[in-house]
Amino acid sequence: MTRIPEKDRYIMEQAIYLPMLLTVLDRDLLTIKKSSFKLKQPYIDLVEITMKIIHAELRKTKEYMQKHKMKVEEVKRDEAFTMYLFLYNGYEEYHNYFNPRLRNRVQELLEYYLYKRHTG
Repeated sequence: MTRIPEKDRYIMEQAIYLPMLLTVLDRDLLTIKKSSFKLKQPYIDLVEITMKIIHAELRKTKEYMQKHKMKVEEVKRDEAFTMYLFLYNGYEEYHNYFNPRLRNRVQELLEYYLYKRHTG
């Protein structure tokens, strides 16, 4: 049983997912820049604007976590799972995440930030 309220756990998970999302977008941006698209600038602009928005969200997340004495650290990773240590108000909790679940959540966030946030 976790001692972390759902709202704060969501924020701590954002501290896991948003950096992963930025890594994916950064790699994609390099691929787009090297591609043979005739008109690649709109794609570059879309990715760069999206990255700025995600950086702002990550900054807010980190500020909230610092203010509320929350921290997330990756402890261990293997082929199937990644373990994180959640530090919350003096408590330590270990949480295992199934790697395909991490990937799927990052994909959901990518879809949200690229286009779903504009459609309501």
